[in-house]
Amino acid sequence: MNESKTNINWYPGHMTAARRKMQEDIKLCDVVIELLDARIPGSSKNPDMDDLIGNKKRIFILNKADMADPQVTAKWVEYYSSKGIKVLTMDSRIRKQTLAVTNAVKEVCKDKIERDRRRGIAARPIKAMVAGIPNVGKSTFINSFVGKATAKTGNKPGVTRGNQWIRISKDINLLDTPGILWPKFEDQQIGLNLAYIGSINDNILELNDVTYNFIEYIKDNYCNILVERYMIKDVGDSNEIIAKIAELKKSIKKGGEPDIDKTCRLILDDFRSGKLGRVSLEQPLQ
Repeated sequence: MNESKTNINWYPGHMTAARRKMQEDIKLCDVVIELLDARIPGSSKNPDMDDLIGNKKRIFILNKADMADPQVTAKWVEYYSSKGIKVLTMDSRIRKQTLAVTNAVKEVCKDKIERDRRRGIAARPIKAMVAGIPNVGKSTFINSFVGKATAKTGNKPGVTRGNQWIRISKDINLLDTPGILWPKFEDQQIGLNLAYIGSINDNILELNDVTYNFIEYIKDNYCNILVERYMIKDVGDSNEIIAKIAELKKSIKKGGEPDIDKTCRLILDDFRSGKLGRVSLEQPLQ
C-alpha cells in the first residue's frame, strides 16, 4: 500500500441539477446557513457558494464540533469571524445548541427586520437557506432545530435530493437543500479530507490508499490515538500500523493473513463515528 495518487473527484449529475435549483431559490432567501464539518472547516466549504450567495447574509455552523480538536476549532472561528461571517460551533444532535441559530439569524438580519418595521410590515418570517456539502449533518441539524423529524438523515452522502421549505416558527422559515460538491477539487488534499469524513461515495474510492494517508496524518499529529484506541506504542509505517490493528481487531483472513480491506474500513468508520476522539484534519490559512 503506497501513498494515494488517486485523482479524487465526485460530482454526479443530480448535483448539477441541485446547484441550478439552489441558484433559483437563493433569490427568495434572506440568509444562508452553511454547515461545515468542524474537522475540516476549509475543505468542507464549497467555493461555489461564494458566487451563489452573492451579497446575501451568511452564517457558518461548524457542525460535529464534538469530534474536532477544540483548540483548532477556536482558530477556525477566529479565522472566519475575521472575514465578517457569523460563526457558531455545535453538535447538531443537541437541540439546545441548535436553538442558538434563531438569535444568530435575527442578528445578521437585523437590518431587514428594522427595514420591515419602518415600512409597517409585521410578522414576515425570515427565509433562511440551509446549505452544505454531503454528509455534513444538515438534516440532523434541521430535525434538531425543528424538534421533530422533518428531513431524512443518513450516514452516507446523497440522502437529501430535493429542496423543501420547513416552518420553524412565526419568525423563521428554513429551506433544506441537497448536499452538493463542486466539479473539481483544486487540491487533492481536499479530496482526501472529504473522503475521510464520508462526503464522497466510498464506492468510487481506493479506501486502502485513503486509509494509508489518514494513518500517516494521525501518526504525525495525534499519535496518542494509536495508543489509546489501538494500543500501538511502537509506531512504524502506515502499512505496519494497519496490519497491527487488523491483528488487534482479529480481522484475519483464512490462512492467517491480515484482512487489510476490512481493517481499513474499520479505521475510517472509527474516525467518522468519533470513536478516535477529537481530531481536526486541517488548520486555517495564516
